[in-house]
Parts: sequence; C-alpha cells; structure tokens
Amino acid sequence: MASSSSPPPASRGARSSSSSSSSRASPQAAAPTPLPGSRRRRPTGLEAPRSPDEEEEEEEEEEESGPGADTDSGSDFERTLRSRDGKRAAHEAQGSRRGPKQLRKDNHSSDAQKSMRGGNLFEAVKLGKSIIESVLDEWLESYKEDHDLGFLELVNFLVQSCGHKGVVTYEMLKSLQNSHIIQQLTESFHENSADYPLSLSTPAWRRFRRGFCEVMAVLVHHTQYDVVYDEYLMDNLIALLTGMSDSQVRAFRHTSTLAAMKLMTGLMHVALSVSLQKDNSQRQYESERAKGLNRRAPEKLEELLEQHKEFQEKQKELENLMNAIFKGIFVHRYRDLVPEIRSICMEEMGQWMQHYSTSFLTDGYLKYVGWTLHDKQGEVRLKCLLTLQELYRNQEMASRMELFTSRFKERMVSMTLDKEPQVAVEAVRLLTLILQNMEDVLTDSDCESIFPLVYASSRPLAVAAGEFLYKNLTCRLWAPEGCARGDEKPCEGARAFLEQLLPFFMESEFHDHAAYLVDSLWDCAAHLLKDWQGITGLLLEEPPAEGAPDFPLPAWGTPQQQLRSAMQRGSPSHAGHWRAPKESQQQSGRAASEAAAGEENKEEPRSGFNDQQESALIMTLVASMRQATEGQPPIGRVSGKKTLTARERKIQAADRLRLTQHLIPLLPPLLAKQFSADVEKVVPLLEAPRYLDLRLYSTGRLEKYLELLVAQLWNVVEKHTDKEVLETSARTLSALCCPELAFYSRVDSARSCFVDQLADKFQHEASELLQSSFVEEDVYSLAATLRRIAVFHSAHDLTPWGLFAPCTHLLRHAVDTGEVPKQVVIPAMTCSHFSLLWEVAHLSSSTSSGSLPSQVQLLDLKEKVTSFCSLCQSCLVDTDSDIQEQAFVLLSDLLLIFGPQLARRGQEVLQVLVCKAEPALQSQLAGFLMDHIFSHTEACEMDHEDKELQIEALHQRRSLLAGFCKLIVYGVVELSAASDVFKHYAKFYNDYGDIIKETLNRARQIDRTEWAHTLLLSLQQLLTQLLLEQGLAGIESSAFLEIRDLARRFSLLFGLHRLQYRSALVKLHKDGIKFAFEEPASPSSKLGLVNLPFLELLSEFSPRLLHPDKALLLSYLNTMSQAHASHQGELCWASVVVYRHSLSPPEDAAAPQPCSAAKKIPGSAAKRKRLDESSVLGSPTPSSSSRLQTPLLTSTALKGRPPLLILPAGPQESSSEPEFVHRVPPLDSQHSREACPSQSQQDGSGLGQRLDRLILMEETEDKQESTGEEEDGAEFME
Repeated sequence: MASSSSPPPASRGARSSSSSSSSRASPQAAAPTPLPGSRRRRPTGLEAPRSPDEEEEEEEEEEESGPGADTDSGSDFERTLRSRDGKRAAHEAQGSRRGPKQLRKDNHSSDAQKSMRGGNLFEAVKLGKSIIESVLDEWLESYKEDHDLGFLELVNFLVQSCGHKGVVTYEMLKSLQNSHIIQQLTESFHENSADYPLSLSTPAWRRFRRGFCEVMAVLVHHTQYDVVYDEYLMDNLIALLTGMSDSQVRAFRHTSTLAAMKLMTGLMHVALSVSLQKDNSQRQYESERAKGLNRRAPEKLEELLEQHKEFQEKQKELENLMNAIFKGIFVHRYRDLVPEIRSICMEEMGQWMQHYSTSFLTDGYLKYVGWTLHDKQGEVRLKCLLTLQELYRNQEMASRMELFTSRFKERMVSMTLDKEPQVAVEAVRLLTLILQNMEDVLTDSDCESIFPLVYASSRPLAVAAGEFLYKNLTCRLWAPEGCARGDEKPCEGARAFLEQLLPFFMESEFHDHAAYLVDSLWDCAAHLLKDWQGITGLLLEEPPAEGAPDFPLPAWGTPQQQLRSAMQRGSPSHAGHWRAPKESQQQSGRAASEAAAGEENKEEPRSGFNDQQESALIMTLVASMRQATEGQPPIGRVSGKKTLTARERKIQAADRLRLTQHLIPLLPPLLAKQFSADVEKVVPLLEAPRYLDLRLYSTGRLEKYLELLVAQLWNVVEKHTDKEVLETSARTLSALCCPELAFYSRVDSARSCFVDQLADKFQHEASELLQSSFVEEDVYSLAATLRRIAVFHSAHDLTPWGLFAPCTHLLRHAVDTGEVPKQVVIPAMTCSHFSLLWEVAHLSSSTSSGSLPSQVQLLDLKEKVTSFCSLCQSCLVDTDSDIQEQAFVLLSDLLLIFGPQLARRGQEVLQVLVCKAEPALQSQLAGFLMDHIFSHTEACEMDHEDKELQIEALHQRRSLLAGFCKLIVYGVVELSAASDVFKHYAKFYNDYGDIIKETLNRARQIDRTEWAHTLLLSLQQLLTQLLLEQGLAGIESSAFLEIRDLARRFSLLFGLHRLQYRSALVKLHKDGIKFAFEEPASPSSKLGLVNLPFLELLSEFSPRLLHPDKALLLSYLNTMSQAHASHQGELCWASVVVYRHSLSPPEDAAAPQPCSAAKKIPGSAAKRKRLDESSVLGSPTPSSSSRLQTPLLTSTALKGRPPLLILPAGPQESSSEPEFVHRVPPLDSQHSREACPSQSQQDGSGLGQRLDRLILMEETEDKQESTGEEEDGAEFME
C-alpha cells in the first residue's frame, strides 16, 4: 500500500491536536518542498514508477533538508491488511489523545438508520444533476441540525459511489476510527466484478460521474460562508478521503481521489474569492486612512481592520485545508498505479494553476506536471499537455514559467514524435503556444525537428505542424498587433508569406509533395494560399535580367536574420508596408523630409522569381487549387473521408467559381511565358483545367480563351516527348472533350485535326524507314511521333485512324531483322496494345447495351490478339532488357483482360476472344521472372547507385511480379506455374514477401490439392537444382537448411484445421515419397537414389497429418524401402530414418534411442503420461490416438546440430542406421532428460515447448476428429 503523509484522523467535532498545533502552511510555502514523509515513502505496487527527473529532484530536496528535518510517521494505510492488528494498537494510542465525541440520544436511532443508507444523495446523482442542488440543500439543513447524522449520510454516499453494497452504521462512526472503518469496508468488499460506478462507460454511469463531480463542487459552494469553517465537516471529510485514497481497493482510491480533487478545486475557488475580498478590504482601509483626521471615521477603520483580519483567518483556514489535501492525497496519488487516477490529479492541478495562479503557478507545483510528462500511459501524458496548453495560452502566465520551460522543453519537443497520435498532436500545439507567447525559447534545432511533420501521413498531426510553421513564418514578418487586426494588404501578406514558405519547401527536398504541404497549412493559411490573384501576378512578372541577382529570398532557419536583411533591403516591415532606408530619415528641413518621404513611399521595382522558385510556386498554386475545389486530403494521408456540410459546399462552389473566373484568361499566358518548355512547370499547369468549372467557357462566353488553351496544349505536345508531360496533356484534353460540355464539338474537331497530323506523319516516316536504312535523325522523329500517339491512345479512342496494322508491321520487321531500335519498338508495342483494348471495350459496351457483335468482328479481333501476343512472345527473348520488360507487361495485361473472366457476367458471346497461355509461353514468362525478378545480379550492380534509383528499380520489379501473380490468381496460367514464384518465398521475403504470401493464400482457395502439389513441386525444383550445382555434398550445406526452412513455412500455411487439408496432405506425402525413391533416368548411373534427402523436407509436413494417415503413409514408406533395398549400400538412408520417425507411433520412435532404456520416471501412470506429453519434442503418448506426432528434427534444430554424416558403403552398410542414431541427438523427452541430462541440454528444450503449444491448440480438434479416422483413412491412400 502507498503510504500517506496526512496527519492522523481528527476527531469529529474538534480538530486533532496535531492539526491545530502544526499551523498548516499556505500552498505557496508547502508545495515546493513536499512533506518529508512523502520523500521517505517506500515505493509500493499501487504507485507508478517515478521518472529519473523526479527521483533526482527529491534526492536533492532530501539532502537540503538534512538529517534533522522533521519526518512524518507515515500513514495508517501503509501496510497491508495482514498487519492490521499492529495498526489497531497504534490507532488506539492515537485515539487516547483525541477529544470525546458528542453523545447522541437514543431517540436519534431512527434518524441514524435513515442517514446510514445515504440513498438520497446517491439516487439524486443517478437521476441527474437537475435535482442535485435541492437534495444538497436538504442535506445541508439536516447537517446543521445534527453534524454526526449529516456526516454519516455523506460517508455512506461515498461508500455507495465506490460500488460497495455495505453501509457505515452510526455506532461505527461513534466508536471506530477512520482506519478501522475503511478496514472493515475493505474486508467486506466481496463484489463479483471489478467494475464500479466510476469505471463504467455506459451513458448512465457517465452521467453519474458528472453528477458526482457536481456534488463536490456544489457542496463547497453552498457551505463557503459558514460550514466550511466549522472545524468538523471539512476536517473529517478530508481525513476520511485521505484514508480511502490509501486503500488497496481500486474503487476506494479512484472515488476518493476524484472527490478530494474536486473538493480542492471548490476550496480553491472559495479561497480566490476570499483573497479578492481581503484585497478589497485592504484597499478600503488604506483609502480611509489616507483621509484627513477631520474626515476619517475611526469606527469604520476599526470595522475594516476587523474585516481584513477575518478574511485573513478564512484564507489561512482554506489554505490549511488545501494543503492537507495536497500533501495527504495528491503527492501520493499523482503517481498511482491506475492511469485514470493520475489523469484526475493532472487535470485538477491545471484548474488550480489556471484560476489561482498567485498560489499554485509556482515551480513547486509545476514540477509534478513536468515529471508526469514521462508517464507510460498516453492518456496521462495527454492530460499534462492539455494542462500546459491552458497555461501557455496566457502570455502573462507563460512569462512566469521560464524555469519550467527551460527544464522540460527538451521533453516537450520529443513528445512531438510520441507513439500516441493525439499526444503528438497536442505536443505540437503546445509548442505553437510557446512559440507565440515566449520569445527566443525555441531554438532553430527545436523548430527543425517539428517542421518535417507537415509531411506526416496523419492529417491532425500535419495540420498542427502546419500551424506551427505558419506562426513561425508570420509572427516575425508582421507585428502581433498587425496580425491581430489583419491590416496588412492581401497581396503584400501573400507575397511576404510566400517569400518565407518557398525556401522551406525547396530545402525540405520533398519537391513532389506540395499537395501535402498545402493541406497541412490549409486550416490556418487558406486566406493566403487562396490569393490566386497575387500568386499568378508573381508568376507573370518578368524574370531577373542576366547578371542581375535573383529575387532576394531570406535564408531559412534564422528568422531574426531574415527580418533584419529584409528591413535593410526595404522589404515589408512588421506592419506589412514598405519601410524607407534609414539614411533618408536623417535629412533636415521639412521640405527635404517631405520630398524624401515621397521618394521613400514608392515601392522598389521587384524582380521576378528564379527558375526553381517559379517551379515551387506553380506547384503550390495548383495544390491550393486542388484543395479549394476538392476539399479532400492528398492520397496516403490518413483522414476519414468527411462529408461536407452545406456551408462548406457553398464555400467550395464559390471558391471554384472565383478561381475559374480568374484563371481562365491567365492559363494561356502562363503556358506561353516560357513555361511550356520546362517539364517541372508545365506539368502542374496542365493539371489546372481539371479543377476549374469548364462550363464557364460557354456560359461566360469565353470560347476565345478555350481556343488559346487548346492551341497552347498542342504547342506543349509538339515541344515535349517526356512521358509525364504527354500523359498530363492527354488527361487534360480528355477532360475538355467531355460530351456533356457545350463546346465538345469544337475541341473534338481540334483533336481530330491534331491526330490526323500525327497519323499522317507516322505513316510517312514508317514507310520511308522500312524501305531504307534507319538513319538516326529519322529514327528520333519516328520515335517521338509514336510516343505521342501511344500516350494519347491511352486516353483517347484512336481506332478510326487504323494504327494497329502499321505498328504491328514495324514490330514484325523488328522481330525478323532486329534493325528497329527500341525507341521505336516500345511505343509501337504500346500503341498496338491500346488499340486492342479500345476494340474490346467497344464490343463489351455494345454487348451490355444489347447490340451483339458480329462473328466477323470477333474473329478479326481474335486474330489481332493472337498475332500481337506472338510478337510480344518473340520480344521476350530480345537482347534489350527494356523491350523484354515491356513485352512482359503487355502480355500480362492482355492475358488477364482476355482471360476466362471476359466471358462472364452476361458476356458469354465474347467466349471466342478468351486466350489461354500455352505451356511454351508460361515457360518463357517464368524464365523472365528468373532473369529479371529473382536475380541477385541487378541488386549487386546497383549497390553503388543512388538510393532512389534502387527503390525505383525495386518498385518496378514488384510491379512485374504482381502482374504474373494476377495471372495465377485469376486462373489464366496453370497453378503449377506458381512453383517458380513460391520457391523464392523465403529467399526474397524482404522484397516480395507480401506479394508471394497473398498469392499463396489466394491459390489455396482455388484448389487445395493442386495448391499442395505446387508447394511440393517448388521444393522438388529447389532440391534438384541444389544437387545439380553441388552434388551430394549440397545436403550438408546451408542451402539445404534454407530449403528445409521453406518447407517449414509451407507447412504452417495448412493451418490447424487438418480435416480440410487431409486429402491434400496425404497426396503431398505420397507424391513426395515417390519422388524420393525415384531412380535416375540413366540405368548406368551410379549415383543411386539421390532424391532421398527430400524425405527430410517431407518430415516438416508430418505434424499436420492425422494418426491413421501417418500409419498408412508409414506402411507405404516401408513398401517403397523394401522395393529399393538394393540401393541401401549406395547412399546413407539417414533421411529415411528421420522421415520414418516423424510417422512412427511413440513406442517405435523411442526404440532407437540409446538412453531410452534408462531408469523410468517414478510416479503413477497418469503422472508419466503428463510428463511424456510435456516432452520437448512433443512425443505423443502411446495410448492417445488424438495426439499430434512431431518429427524427430525440425529446421530450428537442424541449424544448431552438426551436419549429418554420409556413411560409406561396403562393410558398414548394416550398421548405418544405428550409427546414424548415435549421431542424431535423441528425443529430448522427460525420459531422456533424466537418463542423459547433458545430452538434453545440448539439444535445446525451447523447441519442444513451441511444438507443445501447437499440440495443445489442436487437442480439442483431435478429439472431435478421432471418431471415424480409422474407417476413412484407407481411401486416401488409393
């Protein structure tokens, strides 16, 4: 139990001697130095661990106090209930010093029984707070009539609020001390549930909690003028709450702490009121004394002096009460084991500091909040941060917390990376308040640790960091009063803000994340980011002349230097206007000053942004347009998709209209102002029309700007061959070509003319190049034209231009001759691919609308698809890796689109178009995977490349693998083809583990038997490859252990429901045994049965078998062994022994152990059975057929054991198995641990414990499955 530093319980009706003589100090004096007893308390299980800062400071205080400092004797509740006899003697000794209680008459017994229940208050709180005041008024009247009965009712209300069903009787209240009463309540607290009213979260009990807090507040408020000072109610109530707060029962501690903290909050408000009255009386007294002798009233002076003394006594009394609560309850419960109790303490302390700052806002109290910032529970840390926010929000209070800020600033900054998202958000908001109200506290390094959070995936955290960034930028540009009034010009404010924001954006090295930065700043700086008029005006300014310096942007990181340099240049001042140079202010004479002022007020000519700044500004502009029109966070930022309110939708529509009206005339000039030649600038500008209300082109009669925009769009397409620019142009043109728009015919006509030019140019250049040699200049022109056509074909239907035939003609020529360069081949393949997709889309849409396509159309498309797939298949063996990758991607997409699902969902007429991957094609696709995906050569070559390029290459490889896995999942290729992927599951787990695992799970749902066969095929391929590369020596290498580890991972995929996979597992084992005893193809081969080690891999799947299946497989294994007995001298049959042991019943498995005949475990048969079941390798008992048998060795054990020795053939053949048994560690069962202790220690007993866990999980299922296993077992072997 946590000890308490409160004094012994005071007698009811009179103060205790210790209480009256100790002259309890005020909170100001008491808080900085807690009671000595609280420093010397022993840590108990009810307390949370202290922070290092708290322990260090308490040790310093203890050293300062010295050995002669007064110490507390400790609380009556420090020890546990077992030592209550010793405590009773101590309390009796204390009780001898207490004053006698007032005796009650016998006719009060009925009133005592009524007050004993305390039901009126409890029921009133449960019903609601509307009747709490009236019930408390009635209670107050009864208390004034009889203190003891009134207090008894209040005590029983507290007991009932704890969830206790018992009551405190009048006799207990008269005869027992608080410690004995609480002890009896603790002993009788035998509730079935650990829940109590304050711990329940249902609506009714949440209302009860609010009402309980209201009772404590109203109690103090109604008694603040008389009863609070009667030296009975508050003294005894605080003594009772102090004792309950030290109880072992959580309900007592929680309820009493909440009551005490609310009680102290009420006393704090009363003390504040008394303090104001005292100060008022002091002023009146001083004012009266200041009068002359003739005007002074001595009676009034005496009255004011008495009144002032009365207020002083009341204030001292209240401070003593608060000090008792603080020392007796708070200093122990603020580090209670229960997080809710610690949260209550921190929340209420914030109220004290906020409202009564003169007494509580001191370092002696603040240190408790600082220590609790290190709390392990997020909810407690959150309460501390919310408490500090209220303090730092007031600039006057913040100025008094300099020492606390310097001491705990590092902790507050580190909490911005807290694991609890809400705590991190509130930490950033707290630092924002510190930045705003305390100068020069946060250093550059502190700010730099917060700035990157604007790119966080959590939107609340990013928004909080965005507000911090905004305050950091703006509060040093404009004076606080200017910011508050908002008297800076919008254009000037936006310009100055962008001057600060752009350097941050460029130096953050997240140039592709402007949308995330704008989204973070949107809640606080939307009025600046939506100043599209000012932003576009900056973009249309002329760039700086050659040799002239760029637009002066302050360096990021030191705002003071930024401001100083800006003022020296005559840049915007704190008020947002332009300030004149200092020298001009020193001119003499009024005329000269006026002339100078006229010159000074003229704005200096501003040069435009440089290249990088323009790019950043354009990305910021487009991101703000997207945010204003869509109102959703960017992709990847965690934030639930909110439903916009009517007001938000109205604001969004108004912003969209204003943006459209402003930007439609300016888009063509922006594209024409040298931006069309820069990829980084033109791409975001081309995205802008998608955020506009395009209907305004026709309704606002702005068609001329539409024509200019389309002309600039064609100009951009003619200038660029970059894929990103072309794709953005194609999407923008697709948005303009929407058939629902009134100007669709105009844009469609312009598009047709442009595509006509591209198609004619392509036909002419292709025919010339096919007839002559491929000249470099002509090749570049053809490649550029094809690239434009291919990209536009992805967003627009260009099938009327008949581009498929010339493209396939080019591809055929490239396959036959190899003369066509890849710059032409790749876009030709892409163009042909999209041509086929548009045709099948037309057929599918016509079929859905009821218009069935003709058979000629279907056969023609089928022929095109077949010919194109043949060309792509030929390109898979091309020498250029880029062509191979493109062919693989297009083949994967076409096979998936024209797969079996094409003829489903009412599209049966398209069954003719379904394509199947031939075995040769599947083999080529698998070969591509081996060469480009599962190859270490590429990774080794890129070790010294840039990290971004490595990530890009990995992303590309993952995309290729995902394309092939889709073919497996959708049944386009045979499931057995997945073995080329599954066998790399363990080796490439870090790169492709998630993709392969998902494919494994999806394939298992298709066909379990075929899926199990695919797993077996993967292991067979790996073992065969190992034997071909390393021969028989490979069995002793680490590569074989890696294969066995893969087999173990595969076995885990079968799960615990063994009946579902019974047939698949039996077939897997049977096929594996056949493979193991498979003889070499050449009869003259002297290698013998080289596949026998495969049985060790099969042993990993044995624990998943049912016992009847194990017996049948063991019989099958023996049959195969006898059939190949002539090969026993050619290869060690150690693998056979391992596999046989994994299938053998327990009595057979224990036979080969050399130490199995040692002394038996003493005890009964039941005990031996339990010990056998808890053996390390999980050996099942002989009598239980429902136990899961485990293999002799597992992959984990193999990694720790020496490699198996291959015994030589010849005279040692007959002893090969016994010698192998001596080399293999025996079963680490309970028998072997007693007989061979040293050997069992080397084997590692932790392995069996993990396997036993699996046995226990399957025991219940085995009992249900054991019935009928023998009858059904034979059919699975046939």
